[in-house]
Amino acid sequence: MPIAEAARLKLAPPSLSADSIALFLDLDGVLAAIASTPEGVVEDPERTAMLRRLQDRLQGRLAVISGREIAEIDRICGGAVKVAAGIHGLERRHPDGRIDRLEPSAGVARALTEMTTFAEDWPGVRVEDKGLAAGLHYRQAPEAEQAARELSEALAARHDLIVQPGHMIHELKTPGADKGRALAAFMEEAPFRGFTPIMLGDDLTDEFGFEAAARLGGGGVLVGPERQTHARWGLADQPAAMAWLEALSRSSCPETSQ
Repeated sequence: MPIAEAARLKLAPPSLSADSIALFLDLDGVLAAIASTPEGVVEDPERTAMLRRLQDRLQGRLAVISGREIAEIDRICGGAVKVAAGIHGLERRHPDGRIDRLEPSAGVARALTEMTTFAEDWPGVRVEDKGLAAGLHYRQAPEAEQAARELSEALAARHDLIVQPGHMIHELKTPGADKGRALAAFMEEAPFRGFTPIMLGDDLTDEFGFEAAARLGGGGVLVGPERQTHARWGLADQPAAMAWLEALSRSSCPETSQ
């Protein structure tokens, strides 16, 4: 599916309702505003309550698919979402609570060592160890962007890892999973099977989810500024996404304004 310009279309055509969809949500930039540090995002009681309503409204057809670990998803979402994929799908929690994790590539630990050395020379750059992946954050050192990208690409090639750029971060992850594969795997099991997948996301990592949702008869919703994307629809920003989700949690699927 070719990447096209994001279209500010109505999110809910007449045939789309809360009774027919399975909903997949990114976390940072969709459920929570982007923070300067990963731990800067905390649980919000109103968001947790909304997610519990949404879980009930969709009869369990709700999942968070994030670059964060599942434990972090639970911390921020207050344990309100039963089904989740963490580290871009490298770990997945099924509706029955089982968690599948891929074995970490040995290259992640080697890359972490080199990332840590790099960060020592760039004040503000942070290294995040996720076990199955390693993140190089430069939100507090934007001048390091090019150097961080070059290092990440070199480390990925050297250690047989996948480089995944995101919002002010370059991640090196164990091969074998992405958000699209996670979405497709969830769609093969109850209660998601047979419903229309809708994926909300804001980052480049979410493009895999958008493409998978479209391939399975649904579509993606780009949250944020227009850009080249696989998403079919758009919401202006994170507050707009939360407003849409709030309305969905209380009634049928609302329409998105232009």
